[in-house]
Amino acid sequence: MLTDLEKKIIACVQEDIAVTKQPFREMARKLHLPEASLLRTLQNLCDRGVIRRFGATIRHQKSGFAANAMAAWKVDEDRMEVVGRKLASFKQVSHCYRRNPTDSWPYNLYTMIHASDEASCIETARQMSIAAGVEDFTLLFSRRELKKTSMKYFTNED
Repeated sequence: MLTDLEKKIIACVQEDIAVTKQPFREMARKLHLPEASLLRTLQNLCDRGVIRRFGATIRHQKSGFAANAMAAWKVDEDRMEVVGRKLASFKQVSHCYRRNPTDSWPYNLYTMIHASDEASCIETARQMSIAAGVEDFTLLFSRRELKKTSMKYFTNED
C-alpha cells in the first residue's frame, strides 16, 4: 500500500521535470516538503520496486530527427542477450525490446532507430545487422504520430 504522500510524490514525478540544476528541490517546494524528505521517499520507492526507473522523452522531431524506424529482428533465443545489448549500444537506438514471435510474424527483438532521414535509418540498420550478425530483419518507418503520452498512475486530483 502507498501512503497519500507517496501517491502525491508519484503524481509529481510523472509530470515534466524542470530542466534546472536542482529539479528535485523545485519539486519538493511544490509539495511543501524538505528536499531531503522527497529524495528519501523516492529512494524508498525505488528500493521497494514501486518506481523502477526515471525516463526522459525527447521529442525527436524537434531535436532534428525527421525519420525513425522500428527495426524488427529475428534473433535466436540463445543469442538474445548478446544481440540485444549489441543493438541497444547504437547511439541512434532509443528503445530495444524482446517480444514473442508468432507464426505469421517471426520477429522477436525490436529497436527504434532515429535519424535525420530514412536513408540514414537504413544505413544504421545495415551497420547494426553486421555488428550483431543478424541478417533477418525488417524496417517499419513511422509515417504519422497519432498519440504520444506517458502513463499516469496518480494525478494531483486523486
